[in-house]
Formats: sequence, structure tokens, C-alpha cells
Amino acid sequence: MPPFSEEPVGDMRVGKWFRDNYDNMQKYRSLVLPVAIVVGLFFHHWLAMMRPVVPFLLFIILFLNFSAVEIRKLRLSPMHGWMLLFQAVVSLGGYLALRPFDELLAQGVLIGVLSPVAASVVVVACMLGADRGTITAYSLVGNFAIALLAPLYFSFIGTQVDLPFHQSFLMVFAKIGPTILLPLVIVILLQWLAPKVNDFVARFKGWSFYLWAAALMVTIGQTIDFIFLHGKGNWHSIIWLSVASLVGCAVQFGVGRLIGRRYGDRIAGGQGLGQRNTALAIWMAGMYLQPLAAIFPAAYAVWQNLYNSFQLWQHDRRGEQ
Repeated sequence: MPPFSEEPVGDMRVGKWFRDNYDNMQKYRSLVLPVAIVVGLFFHHWLAMMRPVVPFLLFIILFLNFSAVEIRKLRLSPMHGWMLLFQAVVSLGGYLALRPFDELLAQGVLIGVLSPVAASVVVVACMLGADRGTITAYSLVGNFAIALLAPLYFSFIGTQVDLPFHQSFLMVFAKIGPTILLPLVIVILLQWLAPKVNDFVARFKGWSFYLWAAALMVTIGQTIDFIFLHGKGNWHSIIWLSVASLVGCAVQFGVGRLIGRRYGDRIAGGQGLGQRNTALAIWMAGMYLQPLAAIFPAAYAVWQNLYNSFQLWQHDRRGEQ
């Protein structure tokens, strides 16, 4: 029996210890992301060495969140199609428009808009009130769609234009697939063969936010470490890429909310289009583009999580009133 449980295991209920501590932690959740960013900033060198831990944290996060959704009832929406169309058109259009003026900035915009939705998007979106099924479905289809689209763009943009499409696809999919597919398959099996176990796991879904904060802290540390390693002598480019990422962050959250409002879930739309998998974007930039283009998604990681912190603070404040 777990040390915090005061109830029979057969009841499948979480005990008083868990509930009390979780409720206390909820009071400070709007501070969790800024603290993660600050810790990542000051301890970036040590945190960067912990990056192999992030996929395991994301696996647990997705496992907890998938367990709270009836997978067989997930449905695609026209909203998902419009958000993917925005990514496909704006990423390529932004690149082509900026390329004659600044190739590095153009590549930064390309990778910043093209990067798939963050695997942990469900965490914040649901805390803000999004429909869990809607945002979960987009986290799945959005990642797999970009796994197909990105290699297609990289076949004529960047430093690996001679790389065959199938090889490029497998490389991108290898970064996305296991983290998303494995927890999905396990949850499908649990919901089919052991629904009571799945229901018990789903009770812990609220803890995924704090696991995500830990993953964010490592990712920010990795990001800052990258900037220190590659930024020497390139501060002019870093400033322009950072400003462009701030504009891109505002546009994607704003457009996502407009699309989502039309289909009855502006939070899912805003988070789905605005919250990016910046760690994967940094990897793709280093693999296929000029490495310094990774500054765009690196700065984006800071902007999007500052905005997420503000949204959580605003949401909690409204709840108290």
C-alpha cells in the first residue's frame, strides 16, 4: 500500500496525503514556470548535461494525460486542419519572403513556425480550460503531420538537400515517434484490457504539470547553454532572431485563438498553434539548417512559457474572484 494512502487499494482512490499536498502545490503553479526559467538560466551548464532525461519525463507526462482521455473517442476537427495549414503555409511563405534579405533569419522563421506542437501541450491547455480530447487529438496529428512535412521542406532548403526524403523522415520520426507512440499504445492496451488500472493512473494526471516544469528547466538550461556556446560574435543575429521569435510567438497564439474561437475552443486553438516543441526545433535547425537558426526556437521557449505563466496567473486569479 502506498505510504500516503489511507483508503483501500480496491477503491482506487487517492489518499488524503496526496490530495492535501497537491492542493497546496496548486496555489503556486503560476510561479512554477518562471522559476524553471530562472533556474535554467543560472544553472544552464549543469542542466544541459541532463537533456537525456527529458524524453523520459515527456513519456510519463503523455502517459498520464492520455490515460485521462478515451482514446477511441478522439476525433479530428476542421480546426486541426486550419492550424496545420497555417504552419505549412506561413513557415514556407515566411522563409521565401525573408530569404532575399537575410537567409539566417528566414531559416529561423521557417523552423520556428514549422516545429510541431509541444508534446506537453495538453498539460497547460487543460489547466486553462481546453477540451482534453480536442487538444490531445491535435498533439497526435500535429506531430505526425510535421514529421512528414518537415523532411519535404528540408529536401530543398538548408544544408541537407541531398539527403533522401525517406531517410530524413525516419530521422525526424525517430525523434517524435517513440515519445508519443509508446505511451499511446500502452494507454490503448490499458483502456482495453485493464480499465480500472487506467482509471487509477488518470487520477495522477495533475502531477504532469510539475514533471513538465522539470523538463522545461532542463530544456531552458540546454537552450541557454547553446546560446553561450554559439553566440560569441553573433549577437546582432541573436537579437534579430529573438525579436522575430517574440513576434512569431504572439502571432501564433493570437491566430490559434481566432481559429479556436470559431470552433468553440479558443484555448485549445491558442495553445495548439502557439505552444511549440522547441527542443525538437533546435535539433532540426542544427541538423538541417544553419545552426544559429536554432536561436529562434530557443528564444521562443522563453517567450511561450512566460506567456503560459501569465495565462495561469490570470486563470487562477479569475477563479479566486
